[in-house]
Formats: sequence, structure tokens, C-alpha cells
Amino acid sequence: MTDLEAALRRAVRGEVGFDTTSRALTTMDASNYRRVPLGVVAPRDADDVAAVLEVCRTHGVPVVPRGGGTSIAGQATGTGVVLDFTRHMNRLVGIDPQARTAVVQPGLVLDRLQDAAAPHGLRFGPDPSTHSRCTLGGMIGNNSCGSHSVAWGTTADSVRELSVLTARGRRLRLGQDWAGAPEGLRELVNADLARLRTGFPDLPRRISGYALDALLPERGADVARSFCGSEGTLGVLTEAVVRLVESPRARALAVLGYADEAGAAEAAAGLLPLGPLTVEGMAVDLVPSTEGLPRGGAWLFVETGGDTEGEARARAEAVVRAADVVDALVVTDPAGQRTLWRIREDASGTATRMPDGSEAWPGWEDCAVPPARLGGYLRDFRALLTAHGLRGTPYGHFGDGCIHVRIDFDLLSDTGVARFRRFSQELADVVVAHGGSLSGEHGDGQARAELLPRMYGPETVALFERAKAVWDPDDLLNPGMLVRPAPLDANLRFSVLPREPVDVAFGYPSDGGDFSAAVRRCVGVAKCRTTSAPGAGVMCPSYRATGEEAHSTRGRARLLHEMLAGELVTDGWRSTEVRDALDLCLSCKGCRSDCPVEVDMATYKAEFLHHHYEGRRRPAAHYAMGWLPVWLRWAARTRTAPVVNALASVRPLAAVAKRLGGIAGEREVPRLAGETFSRWWRGRRRGPAGDGDLVVLWPDTFTEHLSPSVGRAAVRVLEAAGLRVALPPTLRSRGVVGDGTSRSALALLTARRGQVCCGLTYVSTGQLDRARAVMRRTLDLMAPVLETSAPVVVLEPSCAAALRTDLPELLHDDPRAARLAARVLTFAEALERHAPDWTPPAVNRPVTGQTHCHQHAVLGDAADRRLRESAGLTGELSGGCCGLAGNFGFEAGHYEVSAACAQDQLLPAVREAPDGAVVLADGFSCRTQLDQLAGVRGRHLAEVLAEGLE
Repeated sequence: MTDLEAALRRAVRGEVGFDTTSRALTTMDASNYRRVPLGVVAPRDADDVAAVLEVCRTHGVPVVPRGGGTSIAGQATGTGVVLDFTRHMNRLVGIDPQARTAVVQPGLVLDRLQDAAAPHGLRFGPDPSTHSRCTLGGMIGNNSCGSHSVAWGTTADSVRELSVLTARGRRLRLGQDWAGAPEGLRELVNADLARLRTGFPDLPRRISGYALDALLPERGADVARSFCGSEGTLGVLTEAVVRLVESPRARALAVLGYADEAGAAEAAAGLLPLGPLTVEGMAVDLVPSTEGLPRGGAWLFVETGGDTEGEARARAEAVVRAADVVDALVVTDPAGQRTLWRIREDASGTATRMPDGSEAWPGWEDCAVPPARLGGYLRDFRALLTAHGLRGTPYGHFGDGCIHVRIDFDLLSDTGVARFRRFSQELADVVVAHGGSLSGEHGDGQARAELLPRMYGPETVALFERAKAVWDPDDLLNPGMLVRPAPLDANLRFSVLPREPVDVAFGYPSDGGDFSAAVRRCVGVAKCRTTSAPGAGVMCPSYRATGEEAHSTRGRARLLHEMLAGELVTDGWRSTEVRDALDLCLSCKGCRSDCPVEVDMATYKAEFLHHHYEGRRRPAAHYAMGWLPVWLRWAARTRTAPVVNALASVRPLAAVAKRLGGIAGEREVPRLAGETFSRWWRGRRRGPAGDGDLVVLWPDTFTEHLSPSVGRAAVRVLEAAGLRVALPPTLRSRGVVGDGTSRSALALLTARRGQVCCGLTYVSTGQLDRARAVMRRTLDLMAPVLETSAPVVVLEPSCAAALRTDLPELLHDDPRAARLAARVLTFAEALERHAPDWTPPAVNRPVTGQTHCHQHAVLGDAADRRLRESAGLTGELSGGCCGLAGNFGFEAGHYEVSAACAQDQLLPAVREAPDGAVVLADGFSCRTQLDQLAGVRGRHLAEVLAEGLE
């Protein structure tokens, strides 16, 4: 391997990665399979690709072209050298609006092409659900389709010319009329014309095998079309000329409700003569909530287009009239359509979990049959599932007869794997009996190639092998795919994971307490690899800042998988590769909500840091900022806040302190409040007590010591709403809940003074033993509150999220933790639930800013939206993460990424806000980031409403 690496470094101008991290990131795609490559090369251009092929051919090492790594059949994994086209060969070379074509490089993400084509009224027809991260090269390699294939066909239908390098370094320009055909291909076809004319199923979604029938003379002998779907086994794509289609100016979505899945499937083919853009189907067992959907047990999503909204709506209404439905609705509002489509697009992830939370896997993700036979096929498919004791939730492209499904195979035991094989063989026979294709979108890869003889017969498969030999006589390109395949039950990615649960600190309640199961959640659909957050989305800010796979949620999950496997990452919890990948994780928890399978990388990071530094000295920042509540309480008790602020204003002293504390030199140290919130509370003049509900206001570390104005404002608003406000007890004994202290003389003599803390700073730095101790002391203090029905109002979103999730998951053995977590309310939730008749002041101003990432991911912001609307605060807050994220943005080495995250959505939203807009930022980190990067004062919603009371 050393000689190979050295030869590649001499020959290639792009990056060559033979290190553990580079290899670990590409061991898997979105399939059930895993292969460890020797190395990864990111070529800069076609010359680099040619150099890689020459070096690898000399060394006898296979080459695997890879795009976004979202393939579901295993074809984007390999044991040789992986070519990563996403880093450099990712450009849109040009668009010709008149010819309606575009020239693209293989690593270009589909959405970037769509963005560039849209101003011309054009688009690329195929659009898989992974459109925000899949690449054109991967789509050509798999002959991808997407939801609009009933209107615009497969990727092969959109390809004009392909620039390809063969394994032996020959540069070909593929097109029609045998253009670019390698020597011997024409002779191969002419010798077997009868088989090519009769041996291929006639259906719109036949993706399995090589498309040799595209080389028939009556089909234009289209070498480019024939190359599509070859899964990187025939040649390496370096550039493509693709066809664009006119995008309808307006669209409408007809959602048709049917009694059951079979009814929807049988109706789909009958709608095709109406010329819809899509006919997508799904059943109720896939949909988390039927809110917003018409009545029924299954639905067809039928999209129509037109030059005007009225024309699109009229076509959608015609679809409704033609369909025999239980119920239906027509949506023309673009936002409403996006909401409905998001249900469908997230299905590739949500389908990986059964309703009871158990795991489900690909493997039979995308079989296709003639659309008219879909209803019968689905009945046979369901019957076969039942016969094998398996479950799955079919959905997909009903108009094309293509079904996606994840099945709850047991791929962890020998018995389960054997059943997986038997089921696969029997289902292949069912598909063939219905005139179908084993793959209708994602390719054969390792998952289905072994079964191609059942579909095509041994003679046609032998013809595939001869075609492979014409293109790649040395079997250098992606061996084991399509021809001479590896067994479908070999190289399973689960086989290397530990069989016994790993000893961990968190409870992982959704994964049965098993950290391996938590890591298995990532199935590789790579929604975290989007370069811009979709709408209000958060995940994954560090990837959007760096563009590095290692800084995506998927990349980190892959490294954790390899850490547990112990084959490539061999030093377990002490792994520096895993540590470095997690270093730029902001713990924003965006993946907990935005990832379709709810990977929770913030928790995994805290778990890893806990074990990684166990018994060892930690980075200085863990002591400086992880123990922030201790240092701030010390300053408050000694009343030295003015001294600390004065010293921090002396630049040389501040620089030394930051260096010692592991704090970024570019950061300013926030000023401590002269009077803490609790001290203000104890000394304030109280008016007559209200008769409303009692609420306990949580004095989090940030409100207490750094922004007590937020606490004062919240008290004013809550009391104006008629609520009785109390602070948590400060003595660990049974006492009166009302003024935040315990009053009995005995209690004062025997109790210990303390202050509640959610433990957030300890959790985020992985100091979990300390976090548990702090949380248990907090539960002791909160015992009197838990005996009442009073809610706990938390103003800082990150602290509220820690109490709702980290507390019960870290103290899963203490029932008080779940009880406290259930009491936690945000400021807006408290007003909505406990003062429903209160009318907030009419502020009547536009707002800008950002929904706190923890609020987005854990708490929800529906109550905040309603409260803002009631107060006349108009406009939407942006998504994303502010980039400061508690300790993250303050740590040395994180400043550039932190600032880049803020520039992603937050700062542009503030810059583009209308005059007089209120900058809302409920999180202390968000307000600090706004102040330090933009000189803008952000305010908590409580502060804005308190000002309105005046």
C-alpha cells in the first residue's frame, strides 16, 4: 500500500488519502454493505483520473467511482481506490438555454444544476429524493429516476453525450450511432440481436443489468444511453452533456385518499393518460401524522403543471374527478406543497424504523413492475412478507410501478441473515412473475446482482459478462458489481459490530440502551450533506461551513461505526480520528430532528468525550467553560464581577487569560452582570400576589450571571399575565415553594445551600460524571417543586433542551429526572398553557433573527410563533445555527467555523431585515454572536414583550 500511495501522490494533483479517516469515511454508502478501501483520491480533472487508472492498473488495484455515496445497493463501496468527485470535479461547465442542454462534471450536486437552470425556466427532469446531495455522476451511474419520471423519464432519457475514460486509459465521447463505442462492442451486439430484442422486460423502470438493448439499430445505437446504469463498472465518467426540460410555471398537487394501499396502486396507472408530472404513493403506516392529509389509509400524490396557477389547478381537479377516491384535496400554495412533499422525501429515512422503533433495512428498496400490475404485485409482496414473518412499509413511484420499501430483516444473527437470503430469492421470483425488474431506480450493486439470472436467464447474464470484458478486460472498475457479483449476504456492515452492548453513560432509550444500535441509525441517506439548510433546518452547520465529509453527521457516524468495529479504527474510545471529526460538531442537536432517522450526534459526542478523556487531562477549554457555572457562582458570591470585568477589558491580561483557558483569541469575554438575577429577585419590591397558576422560573447560568435583564423581563410578563412566579429552592430540604428559599428553622440548620443547574456545560464537554452529580443535586433541590403541579419555565433554550432530553437520558435510573423533564416549558409555552386568556401587548413590528437550534430540534417553536403573532410581531425567523453554540465558538481553533455558521443564515437575515425590525434571539449564545460579529443587539422574546407592556 505504501508503494501505491507514493505512486498516486507523484501522479495526481488532487488529494490522496490513505489515512484512517479518509478510508473510514468511505467504507459504506447507504446500503447494508461495507468494504474497506485502500485509499481515496479526489481528482482535480480528467488527467488526474487517467493517472489514477494507470497507477492502479499497474498495481492491480480496483478503482471505484463515487458520487454522494447515497447508493442503496452497495455499488459505491470497494476494496481498492475510491474516486471522490465531490471535492473538485463538481462544476457546472455551462448551460445552453436555446439548446436546452447543460455540461456538467460528475461531482456536481443535482440541486446546483437545478438552481442554475431555473432562471431560464428549465430543469433537469429526474429528481431523486436525495436531490440536495446526490451527484450527476452518481445519477448516471445508477440511471436514477425520481418522482417526476412519469413526465420526464430516467437519467438515461436526459443524457446526450458522455466523456468517459476506460480502465486502460482510452478517452471516449459516447453518443448515438455508435459514437465512442469501444472496440468489439458493435460486434458483440450484432452477434446477439434477437436476444437483445426479446430478452429485456418492457417497463419504464427497468434499471437492472446493462442497457445493451439501447444499442439496437432501431434505437439509435446510443452508446451514452447504454452506459447509464452501469454502476462504474464499464468506464469512469469525467463530463456529461445532459438535456434540460421546460419547467412548468405553476404547479398544483392533488392528494388522493384511498381506503388502502392496493386501491391506490390499482388506481395509479389509470391516471397516466391525464399527463401528470408525478404519481407517488404511500400508505398510512409510513406517515407519522395524517394531519393535513385527506381521509384514507393510503394516498396518491399527483402533481400537475401549467402556465398559470389556474391551469395547474384545473388539471389537478380533473385528476380528482377521474379518480375514484375516499377523499381528496388540491394544494396550489407552494409552501403547502413543500410541506406535503417533505413527507415523501423523508420516507427513505423514516422507513428505516418500524412504528415500534425497531430497525428496517434496504436490500429490496426499489423493485419495479408494469404499472398496471402494481396492485397484484403489492398483494403478493405483502403475502411474502407475512410468510417470512417480516414487516415493511412500501411507498414510492406508483405511476411507474416502482416500490421502495425497508424491511425489518435481522442482519445481526446467522439465522436472520439466512432468512434475508431466502426472502430475497423468493421475492426475485415474484418480481419476475409480474414482468418486473429487480431494480427500478437504485441499481443492482451487491444487493441484487447475484439474482440477475432469475430475471434475465443465464445466457443474457453471460452476455453482460462479455460486455464488461469489452469495456474493462482487466476487471479493474468496481469488480463484484453487476457481473460475477459477490453474494448478497456477504460484506454486511453489521457483521463487524460488537454483539454485546457497549458500556455507556447515556440511556439511549430509543435504541434499547445499545450504543451500537444508536450508531446504526445512520443509514447514509446523507441529508446532512446539503450545502444549505432547507428552510428552517439546522443540520449540519459544520459540514456547510467546511464541506468536509468528516464534519457531516454521516461522516461522524461512519467513524463511530468503525471505532466500534475495531478493524480500521483500532484504538476505541481513545481514537484521535473520531475525536478530531467530532471536534467541529457544534452539538446543535439539529440532526436529532432534521435527520430522517434522528441521529443524535450531540449525545454521541458527549458520550465519546466522556470515555476519551476518562482518567486523563482534558483540554483547558473543558475546565474554563465546562465548569462555567462554578466560576460564575464564585464571582457572584465574592462580589468580584466588577473586578473580573475590569481585568477582562485590559487586552494583555485578557489575552493571557484566554490562552490559559483555551479560548479563541478573536473572542471578547462577555461581561458579568453587576447584580445577578437571583439577587435582584430577593431584593425586589413585590406587588400583591396574583391568583393565577404558580410557575417556577428556572435561573439558568446565563440568565443568572450574564443576562439577568432577560429574567427580569420574564418575571414582569409572567406576572402581567396573572401568573404567580417562584424560583426553585436553594436549600436541599423540604420547604415552602414560593420565594425560592426554605423557611423553617430546622431546615435552615440542617439543609445545604445550592443552586439548580441543568448540567449543560458539563454534558457538552463530555464531563458526564460531573454532569450526573450536578443533576442529582438539582433533583434534590427540586424535590419540593416535583411534589406540586407547578411547571418549570426555562428561558434559555439550550438549558430547556438539556432538561428535557439530557437529564432523563443521563439519569435514566432516577425516576425524578423524567418527572422534571416533563415539567419543563419554554416561556411561550408557559403563557399559552397557563395564561390562555391573556392578551400580549401589541408590539406591531417586523422581526428577524434565528430560531434557536435546540428549540428547533428539541423543544419546538409553535407556541412562540403563536405568541409572536398575537403580539403583532410579523415575519419569519431563519433556520441554521448561530455558530457560537455555547462553548463551541469560544474554543480556540473554532472561530472561523463559528463565524462561517453565522454567515450561513443568521447574519444575512439580520442584514436583509426591514427597517425597525426587532432582532429576536432567545439564546445567550445567539445574542453574543450577533453582538460580536455584527454589532447588533439581539433580544429575548420576553424582553420585547416587557417593553411592550410599557
